[in-house]
Amino acid sequence: MSEQFPFRNYRPRALEIVDTTLRDGQQTSLLHDHHKYFFSRTDKEEIVRALIIYGVKFIELFAPVVSPQERDDFVALREVRDSLITQKGYTFLLAHVRCHARDVQSAVEAGADGLNLYMGTSAESRHYNHGNDLEAIVDRAAPLIEEVRRNYPHLILRFSGEDAFRTRLEELFHVYDAIAPHVDRLGMPDTVGVATPATVGRRVAALRGRYPRIDLEGHFHDDRGLSLVNALEAARHEVRYMNTTLLGMAERSGITSMTALLFNLYLDREFDKLEGYHLRGSYPINVLAADKLKMLVPSKEPVSLTNRTHTAGVHQSAVLNDSSAYEAHPYDLFGVSESEILLGPLSGWNIIHYFLKEIRYYQLDEATAKEIAAVFKERVYQLAPDVSPEQVLIAVAEKEFGLARLELPETARTQIVQRLDSPAAVRLVGLAGVPLKVAEVD
Repeated sequence: MSEQFPFRNYRPRALEIVDTTLRDGQQTSLLHDHHKYFFSRTDKEEIVRALIIYGVKFIELFAPVVSPQERDDFVALREVRDSLITQKGYTFLLAHVRCHARDVQSAVEAGADGLNLYMGTSAESRHYNHGNDLEAIVDRAAPLIEEVRRNYPHLILRFSGEDAFRTRLEELFHVYDAIAPHVDRLGMPDTVGVATPATVGRRVAALRGRYPRIDLEGHFHDDRGLSLVNALEAARHEVRYMNTTLLGMAERSGITSMTALLFNLYLDREFDKLEGYHLRGSYPINVLAADKLKMLVPSKEPVSLTNRTHTAGVHQSAVLNDSSAYEAHPYDLFGVSESEILLGPLSGWNIIHYFLKEIRYYQLDEATAKEIAAVFKERVYQLAPDVSPEQVLIAVAEKEFGLARLELPETARTQIVQRLDSPAAVRLVGLAGVPLKVAEVD
């Protein structure tokens, strides 16, 4: 690999994630919701390191011109990248820049490997954003990009017509025709989330037919809740580069989640598109991102403990026998190595019997467990704010049924292993989410 022009020697995979957690992800309102407002440099360094280890080869950052902090962070993140090159290979840091010479120069000076250039092409962007018509867009963008290509041949260049899915196709062609000869990729951003799988398929086919030798890049917002399915449709149409973020965080409702995309490609048996990604690191990297936001991994994220959490008594009973009863997907392959059972008013006698006997070592039979469950279901709806379902259950078992607890020597406690029939561990927690006990398997 050339030291000077590493990208020119890089052979792209069938799917290349262009992760924009530290650009579009920083625009999420979740940061404000949790009174954080921005990622610290330490946050960014940890996220970049995790992305590189996960297998991401393209990471998008803000243009250094955005602020002195972003400028200095860009340089620091480049150093993090460089420290991992010998272990994980080259990862390219891309700057998200406007078609302004000052933006470009700031990225070049910061040591960017590429420029993700953009300019609004929809009628809404032209009228209410930058105020330029189509000819002015071409006159402004094309010469600048041509000059950058001439002066910096090593840079990766992508141009996107912002709000491309609200841009008429002939107008997008008018702009892209002038720019295509000078770039490595053309973007098709669904900036305001209006696209559907059908429109994605048609737009990809049109761009592919017009520019057969240029790779396309997808960027899909979730305003309609369709960012994931749109990204999957684009991938099926051989769009090689896809913008994602951790947890799908981005402006407004966010964009495509990186791990959700790869999870679904795995389920669809698109294995060629998974090359080089450390899939078992999916849940850990989601936890890392959620921790930065001071929250749990969202319940709508497919690669989450929520998708292995069970509340209804019928579900809990079946999962104790075999997790496949209510877990259809191989979450363990994506790093979700435990299941979670919530002890509460919907729990059946089976889980109450299991909890009291196997977790808390009370001596009882199934008939007694059924009686205790009936009383527990009445009492648990009257919980005080500072009382957990576990406390209610223990009080019923001891005070009303007089259950005796098997007292084990401390040395014996450490040798006990909870064994279940399911292939993954099950963790029992109270309604407040406090773990009661982790049940482990070999």
